[in-house]
Amino acid sequence: MGQAQSPQQDRSGKEAIETIKKLAEKAGTCFFVTNIGKSAHSIPMALQEVDDNGTLWFISSEESTHNKNLENDKMVQLYFLNNGSYEYVFIQGNATVSKDKALIEKYYSHFADAWFDGKDDPRITVIGVKPDDGYYYETKDNKVFAIAKMVFAAVTGAKTEDGGVEGGLNV
Repeated sequence: MGQAQSPQQDRSGKEAIETIKKLAEKAGTCFFVTNIGKSAHSIPMALQEVDDNGTLWFISSEESTHNKNLENDKMVQLYFLNNGSYEYVFIQGNATVSKDKALIEKYYSHFADAWFDGKDDPRITVIGVKPDDGYYYETKDNKVFAIAKMVFAAVTGAKTEDGGVEGGLNV
């Protein structure tokens, strides 16, 4: 007996960007992974925005380990999850670090005051991640309906589609 699987729906271009924007901004925080394939470094980071071009923006310190890792290797992986809605998105792409004052002004928030001495702190950088590809999973139905389907399958032994849709993202 085969295992039920969510319908596959790969997305590319603008549709992929819209999916990333919706799922990543809803989650708000991700594991930001640098130094991939070596001694990977992962840290939770708050997303500031996914812009219309699909670039994901973060505030960071130039003294951080991940900023230092990006000097040698621009490849990053981002893992967003919103367990409350059973929505997940994985992004792989290249990061650029900037000290552009206009970007800092745009993305700095009072939340960052926990790490910096205001938006004029010389350690502040903005990291932009341009995604290459990724993978997503989101519920088609609401969370309660998705849970009910899974409980029904567990109780009856029936294989049922779990109320979600998943697929690759090619930006």
